[in-house]
Amino acid sequence: MERQAREGRDRDRGGEKEYIEKLVKLNRTAKVVKGGRRFSFSALSVVGDRKGNVGYGFGKANDVAEAIRKSVEKAKRNMIPLPTKNGTIPHLIQANFKASYVLLKPACSGTGIIAGGPVRAIMEAGGVTDVLSKSIGARSQYNVVKATFACIEQMMNPLKIAHDRGKPVKEIWG
Repeated sequence: MERQAREGRDRDRGGEKEYIEKLVKLNRTAKVVKGGRRFSFSALSVVGDRKGNVGYGFGKANDVAEAIRKSVEKAKRNMIPLPTKNGTIPHLIQANFKASYVLLKPACSGTGIIAGGPVRAIMEAGGVTDVLSKSIGARSQYNVVKATFACIEQMMNPLKIAHDRGKPVKEIWG
């Protein structure tokens, strides 16, 4: 009976969209004060709806739960569309942020997500099922996330391209 009550509560969240939330990085910092150490936490999260929308957020607080909540709220506010075709991305794309360089490549159906931590979290949250990726340079998770989102922002949306060219989408996608 208790389980049914919990499920009912989860369903009635005011018609809110169903999001998948992934914690990419949780960091603890210490400040030494007269009475000892004061700990602070920062969280980097990725949020997506598995239907082609994805966002990231960074939150700081004195409590772990509060830092994660802040990062998830920021991620929901900063969502961008991720174009997909048959579970993969439309074309090869590469971008960098500071010293992190990310390459995303479309893959055949059944390949899966061949990607490291932050890129894998973004692709899973966005609903991509098949993609190849390579992260080169600095491994800072924050910079890799920013570089991946730079790739996503540069991706061409086939619906917009078809509209601009005055052609049907089938002719653009093939």
